[in-house]
Order: sequence, then C-alpha cells, then structure tokens
Amino acid sequence: MARCPVVNLLWFGNRMARTGFLRPLHTAAGTSSSEPRTGFKPDKVAVVTKTTRYEFEQQRYRYAGLSEEDLKQLLAMKGSSYSGLLERHNIHTSNVEHIVQSLQREGIEVRVVKRGEYDEEVVRWADAIISAGGDGTMLLVASKVLNKDKPVVGVNTDPERSEGHLCLPVRYTHAFPEALDRLCRGEFRWLWRHRIRLHLEGTGINPTPVDLHEQQLSLEQHNRAHRITTLDRQQSAGALHQTYSKPSLLPVRSLNEIFIGESLSSRAKLKPFTPHVKLLLHRASYYEISVDGGPWEKQKSSGLSICTGTGSKAWSYNINKLAEQSVEEVLRIGASQTGLQVPLSREFIEKVTDQYNESLVFGPDERRLFYSVREPISNRVFSSSRQRGFASKVCVRSRCWDACMVVDGGTSFEFNDGAIATVSMSEEDQLRTVLLEN
Repeated sequence: MARCPVVNLLWFGNRMARTGFLRPLHTAAGTSSSEPRTGFKPDKVAVVTKTTRYEFEQQRYRYAGLSEEDLKQLLAMKGSSYSGLLERHNIHTSNVEHIVQSLQREGIEVRVVKRGEYDEEVVRWADAIISAGGDGTMLLVASKVLNKDKPVVGVNTDPERSEGHLCLPVRYTHAFPEALDRLCRGEFRWLWRHRIRLHLEGTGINPTPVDLHEQQLSLEQHNRAHRITTLDRQQSAGALHQTYSKPSLLPVRSLNEIFIGESLSSRAKLKPFTPHVKLLLHRASYYEISVDGGPWEKQKSSGLSICTGTGSKAWSYNINKLAEQSVEEVLRIGASQTGLQVPLSREFIEKVTDQYNESLVFGPDERRLFYSVREPISNRVFSSSRQRGFASKVCVRSRCWDACMVVDGGTSFEFNDGAIATVSMSEEDQLRTVLLEN
C-alpha cells in the first residue's frame, strides 16, 4: 500500500498540519459533513476490542474453577454451542490482528485495549481510536471521548453476527489496508455526530458512574454496585449528601440515547396481600418532566428515553414505530367516523406506515433531541400531554426509589428522589467520525 508523503499528513491533538495550506482539525466542526482537504495518518492509535461471548462465559464461571470441559457441558445444558462461541471468538480475534498489523505496517504505534481496560488515560494517549467490535463497543468508545477533534473509527469484527450501523462498511473488515489508504489520501468525509450531555443536581445525588461492561448484571448486583459507589462517596466526603448539590456535568457523552427509569422498569414488586399470599405488581417510574423550559408535568410510565439523531434508528425507533396492522385499524376507524372513502389497499397502508416510521428518524448531525415516554399512565393525577417529540432541552426530576439513568446501555448513574437531570446538546460535544463509501 502506498504511503502518504509527510507533507500530506494531518496531525492530531494540539499539533497543526505541517504545511501552510492545511488547516487544523477543529475548523471543520461547524459543518455536519465535510470533505477533508487532505488525508490523515495518526502517530498513535488505540484499538479497543469487544468482549466476545466466549470470553464473557469464561469470566463468568472462572470463580467456580471450571475447566474448559466443564464449560462445554454447562453451555450445552443452556442450549449454547461451545464450538460455535469459540469460532466467533477466533473470527473476532483474527480481524483484530488484521487491523493491528495493517496499522503497524504503516509505522503507526498501536495499543490494543480490552473494553474493560478502556479509560481516560487511553483516550489522552491516542491520536485516534478504533473500535474493534460492533455498535456496543463503538458506543463505549465514544462515551469517553470528550475532545471533538479526536477521530473515532468503528470496524465490525464479526459482520455475520453484528449489524454495525456505526462502523465502516463491512468489506473493510477484511480489507482494512484499503481503508487506511483511502483515509491517507483523503478519500472520505468527516461526519460530526451530535451527542447528549448530562447535568445532574439536587439532593442525595451520586455522579459516580457504574460501568456495566456488557456484563448482564442481575438487579441485585446492579443495585449493590450503586450502593457501594454511593457509600464510598459519602464516606470520603464525611457526609450523607442530603444537602442540595449544584449542577454537575457528568463525565460521559451519549451517542445513541439515555434511559431514565426504575432499575428494571418492568420488574415485579412483591407486596403482602394476606399473611401467606404475595401479589406481583408492576413498578412504574415516577418523575416530573419539563420540555424546553415549559411547565413541569408529573408522569408515571415504564421510563423515559431521550435520543440523538444517531440513536433515532435504534431503540427509539423500535419504541415508537407502528405496524401495518395498527395503521390499517386506525384508518378503518377514521373512514367509518368521517364517511370518507379512504383507500385501504395493502400498498396504501404500507405507504402510510413507512412515511410515519420514517418521520421518527433524523440525521446524526442535527442538534436536537427526541424524547419518548414509554407506556405512560394517564389518570386524574398523572398525565402525558405528549408521548413523544423533538426538543432542545429536557429536564427530569426523579420521584423514583430505585432508579437509574443509563447512558447508551453501558454506563449507569443513580437517579433517585430529589435528583434532577438536564439533558441537552452542545457544539463542543460532537463526535468526529468517518464516512467511507463502499
């Protein structure tokens, strides 16, 4: 692969381009998508790798001292294939090695980091960061990058099992040297993705995050993790933190969405009915919400989702999308109530459904939020004037007892009664990513 001449390299961090006609990276931040005037080649790249299911299962049962044969039998009992998990693990590992070797051949210093070892020190060290995994790994990588001039590139290391919406086109998984060459020559576009920032204030707050690391924690483990971080913080400060805390900007940014609600919003709650009988009840999330500085509204629901344009294709879309069956039933009712002749052909119903669902998706470069109230409860006490909508700022005051604010499904903050979250966007929080065509 041809190397980039030195004069055509665009350097990162606080370093400027070496030639007079090149600009510093930050000048493109005002545009959503832009052609680079030249290519780039960083000095140092951190490759952050996902935890494969095989590695996860090994870690999960390592404390019990299981042998590989024991693990095979245990997985078989659960209906999982040991050989299948090992095969996917080997595919991922091979693709990571391909990425690393391609970078090293270009004289780039590489540091391979498991997702559990990824922290702010790694971010500071690297000139650019490659997420080697799927969308989940990309979200984790992006959450800790607070410098809008630091590029983040996603590579899908198992395209057969991972969608990889946020990654390079899948053909570059096996042709990474070609991707490097195109980046070097400037044959790509920068895409500036807007992200969510979070300010937390109120009584009894704890801004210490719990990193979930793709570990499928039980509710008891999740709550214990929050209790430990809360207790440590209280003991180090020598107080119970019942005084009002001023707004604090949390040390993460959300690329997809945040979710606010009880730790498991659909979990069962045991309630004594008779001395010998207990009923299983749904626990709703209780909070107050203000949109764009409007009046506060009390709500009970299964939780609140707030997404970016990047996240509008993900969970938010599935929360709000309509099925053709629902659209057809609504159109039939509308036709019967109005007496209008509404065409109810399959083609018309499909067209209306698609048009509505497409309205839920917006560009990753758009500076606006989309909020969704999941299954709102409406009665004489609680209301939901709007179940979904666009906004510039959303404020939420918790009235929950055991709630969390989860960022991109990977980082959780305690969010209980008296805590107030302000959800917004800022130009300085944009994430610098690459658009590379097939």
